[in-house]
Amino acid sequence: MHSLRRGLHLCRELAHARVALCTLYLLAVAPQQAISTAASSRAAETDPPVHAQAQAQQAQAQTSPQQAKEETVMEAAASSSSTSTSTLTSTSSPPLFLFDNSYAKLPARFYARLAPSPVKQPSLVKLNERLACELGLDARRLASPEGVAVLAGNTVAPGSEPLAQAYAGHQFGGLNPQLGDGRAILLGELLVPSSSPAPAGAAGAAANTAAANASASAGAEQHIKYKEGQRVDVQLKGSGKTPYSRGGDGRAAIGPVLREYIVSEAMYNMGVPTTRSLAAVATGQHVFREFALPGAVLTRVAASHVRVGTFQFFALRNDQEAVRTLADFVRARHYPEAASALDMFKAVVRRQADLIARWMLVGFVHGVMNTDNCAVSGETIDYGPCAFMEAYHPDTVFSSIDHGGRYAYANQPRIAMWNLARLAETLLPLFDPEDDAGAIAKAQQALEAFMPQYETTYWSGMARKIGLNPGSESGSGSGSGVDEADRALIEDLLDRMELQQADFTLTFRLLADAAEGEAGAEADAKIRKNFMDPSSFDEWAVKWRARLAKDDAAVAASPPSSNDKAGDEAAAASESSSGSSGERRRARAAAMRAVNPLYIPRNHIVEQALEAAIKQDYSLFEELLSVLANPYVSKGPEFERYTLPAKPEERVLHTFCGT
Repeated sequence: MHSLRRGLHLCRELAHARVALCTLYLLAVAPQQAISTAASSRAAETDPPVHAQAQAQQAQAQTSPQQAKEETVMEAAASSSSTSTSTLTSTSSPPLFLFDNSYAKLPARFYARLAPSPVKQPSLVKLNERLACELGLDARRLASPEGVAVLAGNTVAPGSEPLAQAYAGHQFGGLNPQLGDGRAILLGELLVPSSSPAPAGAAGAAANTAAANASASAGAEQHIKYKEGQRVDVQLKGSGKTPYSRGGDGRAAIGPVLREYIVSEAMYNMGVPTTRSLAAVATGQHVFREFALPGAVLTRVAASHVRVGTFQFFALRNDQEAVRTLADFVRARHYPEAASALDMFKAVVRRQADLIARWMLVGFVHGVMNTDNCAVSGETIDYGPCAFMEAYHPDTVFSSIDHGGRYAYANQPRIAMWNLARLAETLLPLFDPEDDAGAIAKAQQALEAFMPQYETTYWSGMARKIGLNPGSESGSGSGSGVDEADRALIEDLLDRMELQQADFTLTFRLLADAAEGEAGAEADAKIRKNFMDPSSFDEWAVKWRARLAKDDAAVAASPPSSNDKAGDEAAAASESSSGSSGERRRARAAAMRAVNPLYIPRNHIVEQALEAAIKQDYSLFEELLSVLANPYVSKGPEFERYTLPAKPEERVLHTFCGT
């Protein structure tokens, strides 16, 4: 029987095997040579977390003639692009964006300077007015011809220093030393204002209204907003060829652009760290994939676009000065508390562990967890063949090119560790420049922290999804507050869901209805329909309700102090427990609904919206965004179809990256 525990156990096995396997190889090579060049995805899946391929050592440690040629081309492009950039620059005043750029101040080998390629007939499809408000931007001006020209890449705004970033990456386990932004241009960076000023005009008023409504709604605390003074990137995706395009056209079709807009904003509204979508602009011209499709440009906002692959790009060229410069940049921007590169790496490990656990809790499958799609900021980035799982199965894969299931749902924690090991390899000389073995030991020790952090977020989250109060009955001392008995209860449910092909999102959401009613057929009627054999749920529900009763008893017997947040929450639960059993059930159900979304971007509905958008009908796209704006709160029976899994004839089993 397949189950989620298989993936978790595999992570533990990797952790146990790491010291013996990694040290054996890496002690034989210089740290700067310890970069993996796995020849295939299957080989990559069996490699230890920190390793290198002996047959590629020399090729990676030195810049090849071809790489030297590529770098010469990039430098030439950077030099020639400065003229084109200046000729396109707008002279509008005041500036549309108050850019304050830092990446552009890094050495020239980090990027190629060039302006976006203009498009034929830009038109605004969608502007994220709430995000514009958060960033202190004038939504009215962004929606005007002046703003649309910038968002399409036809005009370079004052203060912008457009550039394409260089990076490498492991793609499905195979190393590509030369990737980079092949269809994206970083326009510049913004500093998040201390408060969001009210933009003028109707569009600005709408932005403020949307933001106020979101804050007032239940579940708004899920949002992870940008902090005051935080630096964020503004990037155009689909903005034309760059020196890194590798034969591609540098463009994007409307479908992939709107998919990223939909899914990234849904993730944000569910409280998952993610890049954001500021705008989608139609280009008025076609791109050619299997057939001609309408083109579009996405404006993406991110904490940064530094990837694991960015570090690999320089380590592969034995450019230790650049690796150190990049590490200093990342520390200053994302981890100012980190005193060293090792401290920074430990922080990246913690953020990645927490991020992947949050993916797992909402049934998200990224689809292309390559090292060039792994942001060191800890945000979800590069929404390509991604999708949300419907019928629960740990081997769920959507990507049309993931034939071996490398990036399947249950594999995501292990792949994240693998990616982090690749990052560690690039940083070994910074961990300990004098002692190779010591550097490796420090890297391994830092990686050991991944699973405890992951399991803390994952198991405590799963406990809350089924209505448990983590820590109330745990005697294990687990950081997650979830003991082995509770884990077994959760895994038992997952195993039954897998066998019964139960919908992941609906099962946990309907469990709140079951928790709110008294035990019996009426309370369980909805969730029982989610199982092919309802008796399978009935058997599990007996054990589940017995466990809930223990929580109630524990809270009632131990009224806590209220001198901290945890104490306040427990006190509220204790107060509720002193009321009627109905009040206790309602309080528990409300807490469960706050962590179990009702609405997700179901793949078949997303595809319906994208198919309509190709025909310039954006009504379903707009309605879907409206539903996903608050995924934890019901919008009423008229939106029930957004809660239901696809019918057999509606199922979308494969998704595509759009390049």
